Amino acid sequence: MTVFYCSKCGTALTGDLVALPAVPDIDDPDNGRDKKTGLARSAVPCGHYAIDPDPWGAPFVPAAPPHRHTRRSGRELLRPDSWTTVSAGQRDSVIVHPEDVLPRLTAFTRGNNWTGCCGSTGAHGPNLARACGSRLATWAADCLGPNELHLDPVRIYAWHQGGSAGHALDDEERP
Repeated sequence: MTVFYCSKCGTALTGDLVALPAVPDIDDPDNGRDKKTGLARSAVPCGHYAIDPDPWGAPFVPAAPPHRHTRRSGRELLRPDSWTTVSAGQRDSVIVHPEDVLPRLTAFTRGNNWTGCCGSTGAHGPNLARACGSRLATWAADCLGPNELHLDPVRIYAWHQGGSAGHALDDEERP
């Protein structure tokens, strides 16, 4: 079991979470979509977390040629230039179920980081913060995109049952 904390103020961001071996696939983001809110099902089930080894979120850089259309995974962020750019964001972000962390964070709405028709697209960088001011999470929760909450691996640390502590990126602490 693992608890994630804010590196700036030391506040617990989650309760005990169980590691998943990988980020679960979402073949059809419409399967399990909430009829009332329009939100896709969360990429990670409640009470769990996964480490995303791929770059995720802002900033975005031009894609290396040849850029080919690939099968949608259901985890793509909504962006107008999504066919010509790729993410150069953080690797190894910690994906958690939104309900496992949202009560402990507040929306950070500055500029266009909360754009979307029904919720944030997540494409404009961190949009959730702690009361201490640390912008440490990005929630993508627009009705047409994924429903993922990524904790910034630089702004959090993990405490594992058994006493080992450290950044979520430490090799010996990966799930």
